[in-house]
Amino acid sequence: MDELLREYLPILIFLAIAIGLGLVLILAAAVVAVRNPDPEKVSAYECGFNAFDEFNKRVNESFRSFNQRLASEIVESFRNAETSDAGIDFVDQGFVGPSSTWTYMINDNPLGDVFDRLNSGIKRMLGRS
Repeated sequence: MDELLREYLPILIFLAIAIGLGLVLILAAAVVAVRNPDPEKVSAYECGFNAFDEFNKRVNESFRSFNQRLASEIVESFRNAETSDAGIDFVDQGFVGPSSTWTYMINDNPLGDVFDRLNSGIKRMLGRS
């Protein structure tokens, strides 16, 4: 048991130093931190207004008007469409086919999340596709 403790002693010393250094840095930051900050810098929005809310207002207004215009155009297109016993001939009416729609999902992370990349890396290491 003593031999086992001697083998792990350097690791324990290193761990104690790391924890001690971390605590010293945290305490130093608390002691040195500015106690009387400038109210303008502490305010949530230095520009005087919430920029994110302003952007959302503009986007919501644009989307709402686009949605209303789109809905009225769709209704008008179907009202003007000529029907026969076989139904509506979409090509003859000038309706564009499925190529005009998005057939994919928009994703901010095209490489996948961490687990997807880890999984593909493990597969690549094992030689599987």
